[in-house]
Amino acid sequence: MSKAIFLFIIGLVLLIKGGDWFVDGATGIAHRFHIPEILIGATVVSIGTTLPEVMVSATSAFKGQGDMAYGNSIGSIICNTALIAAITLSFKPSEIERKSLVLPVVFFFAVAGLYAVCAYVFGYFYRWIGLLLLVAFVVYMVLNVRQAKQSMLSPTQRKVTEETEKESPLWLEILFLVLGAALIAFGADFLVDNGTIIAAKLGVPESVIALTFIALGTSLPELVTAVTSLVKGHGALSLGNVVGANLFNLVLVSGLAVTLSPFAVPSATKIAGINTSLLIDIPVMFVVMGLLTLPALKKQKLYRWQGITLLVIYAAFCTFQFVV
Repeated sequence: MSKAIFLFIIGLVLLIKGGDWFVDGATGIAHRFHIPEILIGATVVSIGTTLPEVMVSATSAFKGQGDMAYGNSIGSIICNTALIAAITLSFKPSEIERKSLVLPVVFFFAVAGLYAVCAYVFGYFYRWIGLLLLVAFVVYMVLNVRQAKQSMLSPTQRKVTEETEKESPLWLEILFLVLGAALIAFGADFLVDNGTIIAAKLGVPESVIALTFIALGTSLPELVTAVTSLVKGHGALSLGNVVGANLFNLVLVSGLAVTLSPFAVPSATKIAGINTSLLIDIPVMFVVMGLLTLPALKKQKLYRWQGITLLVIYAAFCTFQFVV
């Protein structure tokens, strides 16, 4: 048990550092094309910080641990929104650019609707659903690239930016990208293997472990990115990262896991004979994302009360998972 806990912690450390390096490399490369921060956050940075979830869910799917792949995806969305975004909002609310936020938010709720239909109607995620989610990922990226091209700085603005910002060498950014991906791969393997062992020893269902501890562990890169972005005054990058990462948890993380190994909706715990995941997990996912994004789209601003409310919801959600 002690060895499993030690390796679990090692896995978290590798994930954090790997995600950090990947984000540094990816952001540096993206900045070379002078793409707006919120678009960088919703695409390149989101892919980087979502890699831990991708690796954990893909590894779980290969090993036939559908509960872990499912719980990690839903749990990470709730954690990203109700903990990570909530912390940043509680300390430093900021204004946002509505235009750049519309696409990822609309895509998220459309895909989440499809995800919910599959869970409630079929109770099973078939391979064709996974392929459809991956297609949605490709479409989203294509639309973002088009939007990014329209939002790119003019030649004059680029010249001013290049004179005021010193970029890292391209080879260093690529090195960070490769090393970050490698650390993430090793960390994910440690996390899944030892998270399963710890869950078995404690008698806790895999889906609960995935919804809480592993979801928090794989979301740490988003937390690091959010805090760093706020400290440096890049609130748009932080929000774009959270929203983009949540979308990728559905279309990329779940899409890849389901395509590799289709699985049923976890039913380890029930309330009044109803699957807890259908009664609590999915509805909470919709509620926290709505609470974060809808006021932002309407008012083009984030408020402290949103952060505090989301933190309360997250505390209640985690408490519920271990009480039931």
